[in-house]
Amino acid sequence: MAQPERNEQQRLRPAPLLFEPSAAVADPEHFFDLESMDDPRELLSRATELTLAFRAATDRAVEFQAIAAAQLADPRRFDRLTTADIARRAQWTEDYAKKMVEFGRSLLGGATP
Repeated sequence: MAQPERNEQQRLRPAPLLFEPSAAVADPEHFFDLESMDDPRELLSRATELTLAFRAATDRAVEFQAIAAAQLADPRRFDRLTTADIARRAQWTEDYAKKMVEFGRSLLGGATP
């Protein structure tokens, strides 16, 4: 789970992830054109950019999961879900769902009781 405390370095946006054409995605050996790079320096550089971009995307996606979990668990909602329900929907354990709800509440500024 991403940590609520983040330094500014983590907020920097690494290289953008570009969507691949569907023909390239169908080829299991194809991955963001890395397989066609002959220069190992260029390969290392681009692979590192992609690694950082995927990590940043993962961190942001986890934050949005946590926000959604906190909103779904909000007792002010007439259709609120229990942490067990949230865990089932997200394929988490119930303990992890509780932590994600807490994390989401902290991201929302503690607005949810």
